[in-house]
Amino acid sequence: MTAYSHIEQAQILIEALPYIQKYNGKTVVIKYGGNAMINEELANAVMSDIILLSLVGIRVVLVHGGGPDINEMLDKTGKESRFVDGLRCTDEETMDIVQMVLCGRVNKNLVGNINRKGGNAIGLCGLDGGTIKAKKYDAPNGNDYGLVGEITSIDPALIQNAIENHYIPVVSSVAQGVDAEVSYNINADTAASKLAVALNAEKLILLTDVKGVLRDPKDDSSLISVIHPEDVPVLMEEGVISGGMIPKIDCCVQAIRGGVRRTHILDGRVPHSILIELFSHKGIGTMIR
Repeated sequence: MTAYSHIEQAQILIEALPYIQKYNGKTVVIKYGGNAMINEELANAVMSDIILLSLVGIRVVLVHGGGPDINEMLDKTGKESRFVDGLRCTDEETMDIVQMVLCGRVNKNLVGNINRKGGNAIGLCGLDGGTIKAKKYDAPNGNDYGLVGEITSIDPALIQNAIENHYIPVVSSVAQGVDAEVSYNINADTAASKLAVALNAEKLILLTDVKGVLRDPKDDSSLISVIHPEDVPVLMEEGVISGGMIPKIDCCVQAIRGGVRRTHILDGRVPHSILIELFSHKGIGTMIR
């Protein structure tokens, strides 16, 4: 390794210093999913990023889904995965599998991965301490999605307690029913957004499988780096924000309106995208502020 490369490494650390100082003691909520979750190399990069953030004094909360794992388990049991308008139709048998996979295998695998790498994680789900409560989703189109829930309240006390005791909370997106004695399957983006508001987070980061919001979906160079909430209706009308990006942007806007300072949609296919966004001058992805 040349002397220059050592100097270059030092410059990278110096560039990160003001950002480390800025975010020290602040809460960052990260929603984890997509390719970053199923690709081993990317998954290891995310876990390393989270541990580094924690070690420099940033209070990290990781919220996860686990669609591929749920699909795999449903296939093994011979049960069909059925989606309508992007939502998983969740009958009682499917909900049992969702809860088992999300609160069990996926959650504990993430906790184990972080802890093996030197972090200090603890696994939680929305049921624990009544952290996330929900009612049955009343779809505007009249469709019945089964045990799909709409969040009614967030009690962040258990997560805050974990943070104060120097744990990294890893939270699965299953909620306690308030209108029936059931558990509900809830959208992980929405859960992350509402938790960020309840925790008075500095940032909400959604890891996705796209570069961010593109003015031209076929041109990666058309990335829109910054969007303000008032820009969103126009961008939707123009078709720039469309399809699966609409609910993600909505989650970001709701978080901003709830007091979260900045929200980010990042490409989880880029190794260490979280560190690049938080600790470099340039940053990546689309920021809503």
